[in-house]
Amino acid sequence: MTTSYLKLAGGYVYDPLNGVDGQVQDIWILDGKIVAPPGPGVRAGRVIDMAGYVVMPGGVDMHCHIAGPKVNMARKMRPEDKRQSTFVERTLNTHSGTMGSVPSTYAIGYKYIGLGYTTAFDAAVPPLSARHAHEELEDTPCIDKGFFVLTGNNHFVMKSLADEEPGKLKGFLPWLLGAAKGYAPKLVNPGGVEVWKHHPRGNVDTIDQTVDYYDVTPRQIISGLTRTANEIGLPHPVHIHCNNLGMPGNYTTTLNTMDALEGHNGHITHIQFHSYGGGEGEEETFCSRTQVLADYVNSHSNVTVDVGNIMFGETTSMTGDGPLGYYLHNVYGTKWFSADTELESGCGIAPIKYRNESLVHGLQWAIGLEWYLLIHDPWRVVMSTDSPNGASFLAYPQIIRLLMDRTYRNEILKTVHPEVVNRCILADLKREYTLNEICIITRAGPAKILGLKNKGHLGPGADADITVYLPHENKQIMFELPKYVFKSGVLVVEDCEIREPLQGKTYHVDPDYDLEIEKDISDWFEKYYSVRFSNYPIQDGYLHEAEVVECETKDD
Repeated sequence: MTTSYLKLAGGYVYDPLNGVDGQVQDIWILDGKIVAPPGPGVRAGRVIDMAGYVVMPGGVDMHCHIAGPKVNMARKMRPEDKRQSTFVERTLNTHSGTMGSVPSTYAIGYKYIGLGYTTAFDAAVPPLSARHAHEELEDTPCIDKGFFVLTGNNHFVMKSLADEEPGKLKGFLPWLLGAAKGYAPKLVNPGGVEVWKHHPRGNVDTIDQTVDYYDVTPRQIISGLTRTANEIGLPHPVHIHCNNLGMPGNYTTTLNTMDALEGHNGHITHIQFHSYGGGEGEEETFCSRTQVLADYVNSHSNVTVDVGNIMFGETTSMTGDGPLGYYLHNVYGTKWFSADTELESGCGIAPIKYRNESLVHGLQWAIGLEWYLLIHDPWRVVMSTDSPNGASFLAYPQIIRLLMDRTYRNEILKTVHPEVVNRCILADLKREYTLNEICIITRAGPAKILGLKNKGHLGPGADADITVYLPHENKQIMFELPKYVFKSGVLVVEDCEIREPLQGKTYHVDPDYDLEIEKDISDWFEKYYSVRFSNYPIQDGYLHEAEVVECETKDD
């Protein structure tokens, strides 16, 4: 009996979540989902021969910058970046677009799917700007997406903590995520951005320094939001950009931040930028402290990380960390943009060029690779470049080659500043990643950390998001150009061309909360915000293709 099944026949399948490590298997697809093989006598309506090809779930980028106000401002402030880059030309199936370090919305979707990635999350959107971010995501084709909501410098959060009213925070956080149609709370330089708003060159030096005008410390913000996020059962509890990013000696701040989780689940993002030894402002003592931090992560199962590699070349730094943007502007003498978002957050944007002859940049490159090689469990470390901050997401294939080929890694190490090898341990690390481990850190792992049960695997019930590669000795070549990419069971990419650009969906959470909190929030809005309380939340009908990811409410 012929049916509407699609069968991908005889590929080398990598599906770590289900214990499949390169075995030859068939994959059956029906109505956009992967299903168990049907009974004898059932024939697929279409069979695609996968013999000799590597088959993996679609890639999941859990930390990038693809929508929101700072992404738009970066596009506007860097016309020279786009002039120097290639253009995405219009075809019968696709829109035109611009590239550079901050591509246009359509180009982002096309380039992700062309790379074999089917899901991507923007890492930092102010809730006040969420409506426009959703509009941008609507214009980002082919991939599923979502975003994290900036909360680490929110005035209501800090006041609730200072007043020792955890009940208010437990009501406000789920309300805010639901109002913004966001996915997880994002903490960026908690408390430090608020200090920056009040003082020239303002910031916090440690997580135990009191935030001006709010009798609260970054440690209390981290602990309070982490505890609350875990209590309300968010699929991805907290996503933390630590204080003192990029500063020599900041590894101690990172250790203190991981301690401040108090055993609750938490994710430390772009940890490469938080792994430095040395004295303040001292290049002569700047060094890697990855080993100390990796030892902590290896021994604390509640902590996960993504790396935030830098790769050599020109890009754009964009961050919700306003004082960091100003710091980079002063270091590199480039143009600079800074903005504050009312009672919520800030941002900083500056062009940056990573040079292999720079000692600092060479160490940053090496530290990123050290993280992958020192974490014992690949399920707890995720590939990222903090795109575009460390590099474009298009650099992922080269990073994969660096991890899988020690000879190549050492060749590149020889091209950086000669002092780098004396200040890190990369040259001593012999580990090489396997295809199964690459599948974990680019697909299965981030999907699991995000709590997306239908992503990152090829078992029954999973979304039929599948990437097919032609094996090649040079893994950069292999991963740059997938043979096929399926999205929800539809063949979107074939032989490097987009055949059928789907829209994709937006993931968000809608946690329960005590409705009594709305009176306090409404009063707060009427006193301090520029918008009315009733106009702030995004209505369900505003999102055209959306899926709510359920929270697992914890018992009190």
